[in-house]
Amino acid sequence: MAKLLKGKDVVESLNSKLTEQVSKLKADGITPTLAILRVGEREDDLSYERGAKKRCEQVGVSVKVVALPMDVTEEEYLGELDKLNKDLTVSGILMFRPLPKHIDEMKARNMLAAEKDVDGCTDLSLAGVFTNTELGFAPCTAEAAMEILKFYNIPLQGKKAVVIGRSLVIGRPVAMLLMHANATVTICHTKTTDITAITRDADIVVVASGQMESVGREYLSEGQTVIDVGISYNSEKNKLCGDVKFDEAEEIVDAITPVPGGVGGVTTSILVKHVVEAAIRQNS
Repeated sequence: MAKLLKGKDVVESLNSKLTEQVSKLKADGITPTLAILRVGEREDDLSYERGAKKRCEQVGVSVKVVALPMDVTEEEYLGELDKLNKDLTVSGILMFRPLPKHIDEMKARNMLAAEKDVDGCTDLSLAGVFTNTELGFAPCTAEAAMEILKFYNIPLQGKKAVVIGRSLVIGRPVAMLLMHANATVTICHTKTTDITAITRDADIVVVASGQMESVGREYLSEGQTVIDVGISYNSEKNKLCGDVKFDEAEEIVDAITPVPGGVGGVTTSILVKHVVEAAIRQNS
């Protein structure tokens, strides 16, 4: 049976470090603050907002919510974003997307100041990921996958890592982060031929295909570590499932993240970590 790489233990470790950092910042008169910029009342946005606020409160980070109506004009939206960029009391900004169609999302996300881009959505933040420089921050889910590997002491240097998925949210950035950790990385996607042979040869498999339970035993081999980034509701099983067929994988691989209880919870803690790091950078 595979070892479960539970997110809960990673979160507790992160929270302990963040609480200490926030205490030191507050002693110097600095309160790390997350601004959440939201349009409308989408339930997934509200759910993530509640989780982010709870995690911020646990470590002493302040939260400011700017909630705008669905019919907000692009000019009004960008005006609010500009205010947050210029607000010296705001350390980081979380911009909920997708935005309404009448707002140019590319224009909006690249107007977000990279030094406050705690969710890693701007082109400049992604450039920082690729160049391994602190231009902004890595996307939270990509860094959460890395944080789990680090916490459980999974060796990366010289190891073969395969990433299934090539999105800018997780696939490509996590591949770059793995490469910075000196892993040899292959990115697989829908046009990859003989994908199962490639993944079976890997030491580490990060699955971010966005396709529920699409990766089964034929993709896997003994000794592997599997990071399952996906999360979907399986109506037939009446539960949340990942992109990996967990029951099949658990019998084969050495270690795997559960879904739920794996990458998701760590992602929110990484968001808070970025807010604290942003506050430190801005006041150094």
